[in-house]
Amino acid sequence: MFKQGFLWVIRLIVGGLFIFSGLIKVNDPVGTSIKLEEYFDVFSSDIAGFFTYMKPFALELGIFLVVLEVVLGVMLILGVRSKFTVWALGLMILFFTFLTFYSAYFNKVTDCGCFGDAIKLTPWESFYKDLILLVLIAILFLFQADLPKSSPAWAKGVTLGTLILSFVLAIVAVRNLPFIDFRAYKVGVNIPQNMLPSAQLQYDYVMEKDGELVTFDAYPSDESLEFVEMKLKNPEALPKISDFAVWNEEGDFSEDLFAGNKLLILVSNIGKMSQTNLDQLDLLVKSLSGTPIQPVFVAAASIGEINEFTQARGWDVLSLQADATVVKTMIRSNPGIMALKDGSVLAKYHHNNTPEATEILDFYMD
Repeated sequence: MFKQGFLWVIRLIVGGLFIFSGLIKVNDPVGTSIKLEEYFDVFSSDIAGFFTYMKPFALELGIFLVVLEVVLGVMLILGVRSKFTVWALGLMILFFTFLTFYSAYFNKVTDCGCFGDAIKLTPWESFYKDLILLVLIAILFLFQADLPKSSPAWAKGVTLGTLILSFVLAIVAVRNLPFIDFRAYKVGVNIPQNMLPSAQLQYDYVMEKDGELVTFDAYPSDESLEFVEMKLKNPEALPKISDFAVWNEEGDFSEDLFAGNKLLILVSNIGKMSQTNLDQLDLLVKSLSGTPIQPVFVAAASIGEINEFTQARGWDVLSLQADATVVKTMIRSNPGIMALKDGSVLAKYHHNNTPEATEILDFYMD
């Protein structure tokens, strides 16, 4: 009886964590695909070149993995096909443990994306979390004979329903925007405020004297001490945004972007940009001419590529460059639209949901 209760608790913990992790990423499969592309880039240079050929399939693979996490978690808790479920979870956690160890040990991908943007873990925290899960799944593997041999029809129905629902939610999130935005550029935030520390940063100063390390709250005036390092005591106060910048050949325009009413058209990759809704974007840009709202084209591209694109579309707008990672963090759409007022995010749109000018004007009138 104790053994069954113990195994049930493990099933609940492991299954619950996989469901929680999967649902957060079902909310944002594009974010998972971006993280996979980072891993493929690293592996192609460090392990084998063939990983480069997997990058075009990062989104499809990301959707498969996040849906699989949710479904396997449900199957484990409900006791559906227990042997298969434990084997599948074991293989998946071995894969995840390798990724997080590689990230932590070689400091290659500093955020594994285990819980998307909702919960940030350091590489070593991610590895230790996976290590604990690996041990728990190993226990289930050893006691497979004590796991449910069969499951009722309703449990199989719940599993099938979970599979369908998770897949549909993932596709909807890809074709629109994440249902819940956990990033530092979500609607309602003020970008320049997020670029500042939330509190005064506090440091410990590690000094050396006569071969011994001594720590001080303030930098000591004793010149006989040799500086070793500074340790941040309140990392939670660090700016949520540390890499935002936009520019062109005339200089930096970051501060200009935070002044007044701006409608940003964001492109993370011109070569991979969707062409399906550019006519609606053309209409939006032209309809805003003469209004208090300034359209701004921001792209992770060269000035030549940007000018070629805007001239081809007939857009007479301010054009700026930005880092691709920053643009992808700002919006999960290529192209995407962000409405700013004095640096505050009023609205965000996927290109599939390109608004009319009247809708944008309503935001600034409120």
